Amino acid sequence: MAATAAAGLLTRGAFGAFAHRAPRSLTALKTRQCSSELATERDEKTKRSPFRPAASTTHDWIGPPNPLSNIRPIVYHVPENESELERRLRHLRQETEDWNHNFWTKQNISFSQEKEEFIFSQLNRKGLTMRDEEGRRRSLNSEEMAVFYKRFLDTNRKRHGDYNREWYRRNFTITLLMARVALKQMWTTVTERYNRPNTSS
Repeated sequence: MAATAAAGLLTRGAFGAFAHRAPRSLTALKTRQCSSELATERDEKTKRSPFRPAASTTHDWIGPPNPLSNIRPIVYHVPENESELERRLRHLRQETEDWNHNFWTKQNISFSQEKEEFIFSQLNRKGLTMRDEEGRRRSLNSEEMAVFYKRFLDTNRKRHGDYNREWYRRNFTITLLMARVALKQMWTTVTERYNRPNTSS
């Protein structure tokens, strides 16, 4: 259940060193964790990668997708002579990105844990173990898994509805702030040009 909502955040650049320094094996490591380990991670405070560059004055830095939330971390640029309105916008965008990361981390861990428990219970009902005689992991067919997917969506319907409402509210506020920043910058430019002394004479 990858979160695609992060694409709504406007960005300007991409990580160079940050993307290369992140361990590629981390994703594979996380997918091998058992349900108890995932449950432990769900209860712990979700943390970001320590590899975060300092904020630039011209670019937003974007890192690789987090292995748990699937959200790309963003370090928003801090413009020179940042106004109070620009600061409010930057802080709200960063807070929204962190809120989005935390939600999908918890949701994806919960999904993985409940999926494992469902598969185990269904195989156990058939008198089967999680692995066959050759050590290969058993799986359920698509019809059997459809029961779990529907149940998970039904159980989390209110949570997803609350998330969507909050997501739209935050993005609406961000859009309004961006419009105010753009109008203020436009007004400042026009005012400076109007007050600039005429040097043609």
